[in-house]
Amino acid sequence: MLEMGVGEVPIYPSATVVPVRDGPKGLEVLLLQRNAALKHMGGEWVFPGGRVDPADYTVPGDHDLAALQAAIRETQEEAGVQIAAKQLCSLSHWTTPEGAKRRYSTWFFLAVLAADQEVRVDGGEISAYRWVRPADAFADIRNTESPFRLMPPTYVSLVELAAYADTAAAQCALRARAPLRFAPRMVMLEGGVCFLYEDDAGYQSLLEDASGPRHRTYMVNNQLEYIRDVPG
Repeated sequence: MLEMGVGEVPIYPSATVVPVRDGPKGLEVLLLQRNAALKHMGGEWVFPGGRVDPADYTVPGDHDLAALQAAIRETQEEAGVQIAAKQLCSLSHWTTPEGAKRRYSTWFFLAVLAADQEVRVDGGEISAYRWVRPADAFADIRNTESPFRLMPPTYVSLVELAAYADTAAAQCALRARAPLRFAPRMVMLEGGVCFLYEDDAGYQSLLEDASGPRHRTYMVNNQLEYIRDVPG
């Protein structure tokens, strides 16, 4: 179902899968690189995912089931990986902030894959893929000479997964809690932006320096920093 945001900006339902596997040194995450020629997020590293299509609504009005169907379909289309609904567990939900040209209401699902899972990208919309430990991804981001860049939802997902030694620990923890919900509000800064989340002290006032708990992501000068000192 298409939602309407402030100023009649459409908010499209979408779904994203965060594929993980157990690598030689611990949990690894699959990232796909969007073709650099694409106008929207060209060259960015992302998880498999995309908009919910009308055909994904196998049960009319069931948005959660439609998101699951879209997650399965997009993972097959973008990574050549067939997954089943029983492999998916909820990780988070993100709504693109007001002010963005394109807005999405996106379910994020974790999917545990076999260590030897074959990945095939089409060379069109998706140009490359890599399996990476979260810690190695963070090191690449800190390297200012590296072209490796992530958007905040991808980065925040990796920060959470970095806490788990293996896929079993991640899956167990996620199934024991409700998915985190993010509806960011933006504060523009010199060289970038601060994304405030609902339990941040500055969320309502849009004051970055508001006193109180912090739950936010800084994206400044192509560097990312996630801060969360709130319970949960």
